[in-house]
Formats: sequence, structure tokens, C-alpha cells
Amino acid sequence: MTGQMTRWSYREGAEVYRGDDICKKKSIQLLEELSLPKDLLPLVDIEEFGYNRAAGFMWLIQKKKKEHTFKKIKQTVSYATEVTAFVEHHKMKKITGVKTKELLLWLSVVEVYIDDPSSEKITFKTGTGLSDSFPVSAFELE
Repeated sequence: MTGQMTRWSYREGAEVYRGDDICKKKSIQLLEELSLPKDLLPLVDIEEFGYNRAAGFMWLIQKKKKEHTFKKIKQTVSYATEVTAFVEHHKMKKITGVKTKELLLWLSVVEVYIDDPSSEKITFKTGTGLSDSFPVSAFELE
């Protein structure tokens, strides 16, 4: 329960936007600012986007859960109605609300990062400690 309480306290003093258009725009701007691919959070019907710059905490709330397949890598990712993360340059960590399908299992994605920008690879780490790297280009807007 305390984890949830802390996440709520990070909403104090955050920039908050409501409405799909502005939320999409702001989430893409944030990904660009972090030097992460712009299509990393392909959410639809976003109701709220918030970012607490001081704490490096962001959240997105969408109307309903969404599954998205990144065609270039044939990877299916599920986004809950609420996605949260702590962000810094080239990295999202302590992510909640994002799962990836591995064989028949859905695994929570807890971290996404680009270790070496020149490699053009982005790494996804799951709660089980497994990680997988993909070309950054697989997550760029079509």
C-alpha cells in the first residue's frame, strides 16, 4: 500500500493535462526530451497525462486497457488503464501497467532503457529479471 501512497504524493506539484490530443502530444514531447522512441507509449483515448519534473515521475491514464503489436519486432505489449514510471534521460524505471507477451506468458515490464545511444538498441527488463534488446527504430512512429 505504501508504494501506491508514494505514487500519489508524486502527483502533488505535477503538470497535469486532460484530453486525448494534448495528452498524446505531451507524452510524445516527454519521450523526445528523454531521448526515447516516440512510439513507446502508443496509448489511445488518454484521459490524463501528468509529469512531476522534480521527482521524475510520469503517469498516463487511458479509458481502457490496450494491446499493441510492434510490427517490426512482432512483440505484443499490453498497457493497463494506468501506466506510471520514473523517468530520466534514456530511461524509464519502476514502470507499472505495462506487460509484454513472451510465449504464452504476460510479464511485467519494469524498466526500459538505452544503454548506448550509438548502438541504436533499446532494452526492456521484466520483473523476472529477463531482458531483451530491440532496435530503437521498431518504436518510432510509423
